[in-house]
Amino acid sequence: MSASRIYAPQWENYELIDAGGGKKLERWGKIITIRPEVQAYFRSELPFNEWKKRAHWEFIESGAQKGKWNPLKPDAIEQWDISYEELKFNLHLTQFKHIGLFPEQSANWELITAFLEPGDRFLNLFAYTGAASCVARFCGAEVLHVDSVKQLITWAAENMQSSDLKDIRWVHEDALKFTQRASRRAEKYNLVLMDPPAWGIGKKNERWKLEDKLETLIKDVSGILDEKSLLILNTYSPKVDLNMLRSLADQHLKGRRNELVELWMKTTTGKELFYGNLLRSFS
Repeated sequence: MSASRIYAPQWENYELIDAGGGKKLERWGKIITIRPEVQAYFRSELPFNEWKKRAHWEFIESGAQKGKWNPLKPDAIEQWDISYEELKFNLHLTQFKHIGLFPEQSANWELITAFLEPGDRFLNLFAYTGAASCVARFCGAEVLHVDSVKQLITWAAENMQSSDLKDIRWVHEDALKFTQRASRRAEKYNLVLMDPPAWGIGKKNERWKLEDKLETLIKDVSGILDEKSLLILNTYSPKVDLNMLRSLADQHLKGRRNELVELWMKTTTGKELFYGNLLRSFS
C-alpha cells in the first residue's frame, strides 16, 4: 500500500546537504560529515570530490555494524554541540556511524510540541540520547525515558543538563519488558513515542528482531494510552512495511484515528531521502 509523505524540516544547525551513491553529506552546526546511507541508492547531485572538500569527517565501514571515522581536515574536532530551538544536544563520533542525534526526528519533535500540555505524561521508548525527552520536558510534561543501554542514558542526561532542564526520569530497562509491566499495572500516558531499531538487545543481552516483537509491543502500549493520547511509532526495518503497520493498528488500536505516513527529508541540492514509516495514532 502507499501512504502520504511528510518531510522532516531542517533547522539552522542541521542541514542535509546532499545524498547519493550510498552516502549522505550532512552539516551539524559547523561540522560536516559523510556517512553511509542505504536509502541513497540514486546518484548524488554533487560529485564526491566536492563532498570531501567540504567535509570534516567520513565514516568508513569495516563491517556490517561498525567502522571508523576518517578525518578530512586537520582541525576536525570529535566532540561538539548543536542547538535546536532552546535545546542543546551534545554530539560525538561513535564506532556505529551515529553521532548522537537522528535529525529526521524533527518531524516528531514538532508534533510532540504541538500535542503536549504542561503536566501531561510522556513515555519515550528506545529513547537513545534523549532529544525527544528533552523536547517533551521543555513543554512541561512529566517524562519517562526508557533505554536498555546505560551509556545512552548517561548521554541523554548530559543533553538534559546542557538544555537547562531537570527531572526527567531515567529507566534502564528493555522497552519490551517495561511496556509489559506498565500494561499490567494499567499505567497511563498521554503521549508514547517508540523509535525501535530493526533488532535490539535487552538489558541482559537478550537479542530480538522487531518484526517478531512489534505486535506484542503495540498491544501492550495500547493498554497504557490515556483517554487523551497520541502514539508515535517510527520504523526503519525493511521487514516492517506499511501493510504490517496498518494490520496491527486495525487490530490493537481500534476506535482511534490512525495515520500512516512515509518520513522523508529533502537535501539542499534537491534530492529526497527516505527515512522509514510512521504510524501516528490519535485518540
